[in-house]
Amino acid sequence: MATQTAIVPLGLEGPLDRAVRALFGASWGKARAWIADGKVRVAGEVATAPTLRVRVGTAIAFEAQARRPRTAELSDEEVVYVDAQVVVVAKPVGVSTVPYEGESGARPGRGRDPESTERGSLDSRVRDWLQKRRLAPRGGRPSLGVVHRLDKETSGLIVFTRTWLAKQHLAAQFRRHSVSRRYLAISHGDVRGRTVRSFLLEDRGDGLRGSARGEPPRQGREAITHVEVIERLVGATLVACRLETGRTHQIRIHLSEAGHPLLGERVYLRGFPGPTFEAPRLMLHATELGFVHPATERSVSWELPMPDDMRTMVERLRRR
Repeated sequence: MATQTAIVPLGLEGPLDRAVRALFGASWGKARAWIADGKVRVAGEVATAPTLRVRVGTAIAFEAQARRPRTAELSDEEVVYVDAQVVVVAKPVGVSTVPYEGESGARPGRGRDPESTERGSLDSRVRDWLQKRRLAPRGGRPSLGVVHRLDKETSGLIVFTRTWLAKQHLAAQFRRHSVSRRYLAISHGDVRGRTVRSFLLEDRGDGLRGSARGEPPRQGREAITHVEVIERLVGATLVACRLETGRTHQIRIHLSEAGHPLLGERVYLRGFPGPTFEAPRLMLHATELGFVHPATERSVSWELPMPDDMRTMVERLRRR
């Protein structure tokens, strides 16, 4: 197939993946795969970031036979903190925490996007970063422990451990639910502040994760999310979610089951009766992370501001 070129029209300025999807008739998954594979050029340059903002009048080219670029490296700015025990990273959008991570809400083997493939997981990028800066033993691959994860489309703070003792220490904190985690999210509708408590199942009966029904629930793992309203928008709400537990897709499930799925949600959207807003990705960001340092035994914490794509969405939906 020859190279196809299109000009961004009025109304399509914004995230690159949205423009590619509309201009070349692709699904969200395929548009993002094309971008990640280096098949999309913006103003003549290869663009591999799906959230790159494009302006009206910009030329976008799609070349099906283009070669895949080398895996992107972790930048120094994305490493928030590092010492001999832990490394805290600002996870970018579109990167899995570990290889072959199932990003759909379905149980393993169900509901995965066939157009999605792994292109350099975050843990691999962190190891490469440590090795290139000579922060690892000579001749060996840096040791790295995974104690929690973020969804592929979720941005924000995540911690990896660098020693076995640090992993044991932090894993125990996660089991005790003593790690502080606060997320920013944009949800459809008029959300009210509340504490959501349910027991999550891997399969609620339709192949998706969800809350057990009935009182009292006889199975599932307890999940508790504290929801705080930050700002009411037109048709949506900016909220902060503080996790008391950290189950897979917990925030997405709790808000969706409350009738307020996240903007950009494509899994936990079944049965939602209201209008939905188009978003470049899942509007979820891990903005705060805190724990007791495994070596010093002191409380440490970090904050990461709302990313540009979410800030743009808030501004677009802000009441005028």
